[in-house]
Amino acid sequence: MRPSLESLRVFEACVSAGSFARAAERLFLTPAAVSLRIRTLEAELGQPLFERVGRRVVPTAAASVLAGRVQEALSAVADALAEFQAATPPLRLTAPPTFASRWLAPRLARYVSSASSIEIDVSADVRDAHAFDVAIRTGRGGWPGLDEYRLTPVEVTPMLAPSLLGGGILDAAATLADFDLLPHPDWDRWFAAAGYGTPPGLRFAAVDYPTHELDANAAVAGLGVALLSPSLFAPLLTSGQLVAPFSCVLSGPAWHFALVRADDARLAPRQLCAWLCEQAREAA
Repeated sequence: MRPSLESLRVFEACVSAGSFARAAERLFLTPAAVSLRIRTLEAELGQPLFERVGRRVVPTAAASVLAGRVQEALSAVADALAEFQAATPPLRLTAPPTFASRWLAPRLARYVSSASSIEIDVSADVRDAHAFDVAIRTGRGGWPGLDEYRLTPVEVTPMLAPSLLGGGILDAAATLADFDLLPHPDWDRWFAAAGYGTPPGLRFAAVDYPTHELDANAAVAGLGVALLSPSLFAPLLTSGQLVAPFSCVLSGPAWHFALVRADDARLAPRQLCAWLCEQAREAA
């Protein structure tokens, strides 16, 4: 009977470590599991591999030779896998800057892919389907030629630095007219969702920042009230750098989607999309 590669790996570890106990520590196994592996391997090979010398268990001369050959073979397998993975082009993952830094980056380190490494690009255009393998984009769906995986709804609510309140409270959406608002296309929709018409005389800050991350930084600096995602910027709320005084959170109709080319039959991009969907469900 031909022994398994795992049994040979345990055997080689026992020889190189000099004891079953140290081999068990290296392999994150119990000493009993290692001993059972060795007994099974000896039965499969039809001869002993170790002999007791005093209180020590040492490999036989033949077992030492075998362990050396097994170590060479395991090293060759590891080298072959490294070469294969190095030759496999990385998955090109594109995402909006704020989503990439606030949602994706904290999670992506936990993603382990046996087939590919991952490169992140925050500048590629979703209209160029050959510029990415997986793209995360915001919208209502319906991108031609792309398969869509819905992740999380786009959510916003007013957030501001506590210093702007001066110890007071915001008890009605209309009181936002007393503050500078950072430009955002959804202010009118948020006021409608909060049950108000857009108040007259709103003041908007002169600078229209190109990303939500910059909006958040401006809000923390006390430069105005920003419409921000309470989930993406939850750490700023937890730390007290920003407050979200209103219960109304505008959700949708836009969503964050993971996109792949419909004609891309490779497994790795869709495995990544499935993992992103799982992360989104866990965060919901």
